[in-house]
Formats: sequence, structure tokens, C-alpha cells
Amino acid sequence: MALITWTAEQYGTKVDFADDEHKDIFSLLNKLYDDATGGADRSQIGNSLDTLITCVVEHFAHEEREMEAKGYADFAAHKAEHDALVGICAGLQTKFHVGEAEVTDEVGQMVKGWLDNHIPTFDFAYADALNS
Repeated sequence: MALITWTAEQYGTKVDFADDEHKDIFSLLNKLYDDATGGADRSQIGNSLDTLITCVVEHFAHEEREMEAKGYADFAAHKAEHDALVGICAGLQTKFHVGEAEVTDEVGQMVKGWLDNHIPTFDFAYADALNS
């Protein structure tokens, strides 16, 4: 069962690259969540975790390049949000791969909650600037 479903009404920024990349992130998060809660082996969970984190890091870098290129006024606050999540994810990734942490339902819910807040609060705000 999907943890999170992208809809234009709830998550659409009206910035094409961002919406496309968000859809990819949602798909990868759902795969990781299904693997972790569905009994996949540890190596599969690790692969899904690594793929998701790589995609998120690349997406954040893309957004940040676009915001900088357009002189987006709230760039610093937006980047700080990105950096905070990447730090959490990198910590989980490191601990997972040395056997000190698991990917659980709570991890999935945390990431979903972050997306539920971040996209409407931070990403919607850049739409006009990035589409100008």
C-alpha cells in the first residue's frame, strides 16, 4: 500500500521539473516503505534506502541551483530545510548500513510528514520565482 500519493491538488508546485522529481521521490519512498514494512531482505531495503537518498540529494541540488539562478529571496531558509533532512537521512543511512538502525514505519511516517509540510510551505512559495 502506498505511503504517500502525489496529487496536483496537494503537492503540485506548477514547476514542471520539481513536480516530476517529487513524483519520483514519492515512488521511491513508497518502494522503500513497502520493502521495509513488507519483510524484504536487508540488502533490498538498503538498496531502496540508498536510491531514495541519492534521488532526494540530487533533487535538492537541482532546486537549489534553480532558486539561486532566479535570485529566490528565501533561498537560505529553503536550503536550511534541505540540509536538515539530508543530515537526518545520512545519519539513518550510515547507521542502517552498520546494523545500528532499521527502516521502520516510523521512519516512513517521518519522511511523509516532512514532505507534507515542506512542499506546501516551502516549495509552493518558489513557484512564481522559478516560473518567471
